[in-house]
Amino acid sequence: MAKRLAGRCGYPADGPFKVTLHPERLEQPFRWREPSKIFVCSMGDLFHEDVPFDYIDRVFSVMYVSPEHTFMVLTKRPERMKEYFNTRPRDSMKQERVLVIDEMGASNYSVSLPLRNVWLGVTAENQEQADKRIPVLLQIPAAVRFVSVEPMLGPVDLTELPIPYEICNRGFNFNALTDQDDEHFYNDHPKIDWVICGGESGPGARPMHPDWTRSLRDHCQAAGVPFFFKQWGEWETFYDRDNDDPDWCNVPEDGPGIKRINLAGGYGFHGDRVIYLRRVGKKKAGRLLDGIEHNGMPGVAI
Repeated sequence: MAKRLAGRCGYPADGPFKVTLHPERLEQPFRWREPSKIFVCSMGDLFHEDVPFDYIDRVFSVMYVSPEHTFMVLTKRPERMKEYFNTRPRDSMKQERVLVIDEMGASNYSVSLPLRNVWLGVTAENQEQADKRIPVLLQIPAAVRFVSVEPMLGPVDLTELPIPYEICNRGFNFNALTDQDDEHFYNDHPKIDWVICGGESGPGARPMHPDWTRSLRDHCQAAGVPFFFKQWGEWETFYDRDNDDPDWCNVPEDGPGIKRINLAGGYGFHGDRVIYLRRVGKKKAGRLLDGIEHNGMPGVAI
């Protein structure tokens, strides 16, 4: 992300990038009259190694005293998120750490975990990261756990993830979208409550095979998990070899702004379901999947 943002959105064109805290913005939610859904640190990571736990305490304090809002915290560092929650009492946060509440002059607040208006999620852009990050997320207390498969850089299967030792000492995979593993040996494990999916945008954006997205959507629908499709990114499909031209009579020529991709993510003709995409920009590519907007959201009483 640092490389993609270089020279954009106020970031320096050449490093070094550094974490910047904005304590002056912590009280912004108190001024918003309408209940809102808020992505915390939408252009950063609250659980970056350079963000002190005391500062994260302050962020969670604001969330606690703003129950009318829903806060979504997304990280690529679930291990540090887990460390943070493991260093805090499971039943309450210590009063001396709730700095924002103290500054407001409030008293007798204890922050029960998990907060019902705080959703915790991880980014899983490919299967490797899904296998690494999601099992850690499932060990963290949360009212809602979600996965953002954005940008989707390869197929991601959430129904065959490795079971971590901390959840269950068994040697098989499990379906992270349900509370039961495929072998029915272990029930009622934590699960994913929401899945976001989207393609890559911006300079150097890579294309996404539509069947990757369809598979993820179908798995979510089968498990009854809300699915939100955000965007295709910069690319749209204009030629589906297997459906449009099974005899390969009109295969497009490669050229500027045109790419071919198969299910494995390669750009050759090997593998099934080869499609051609052209770069048309994020706005034109849109967010329809098979002609439908997918706007699934978790339904949680707050």
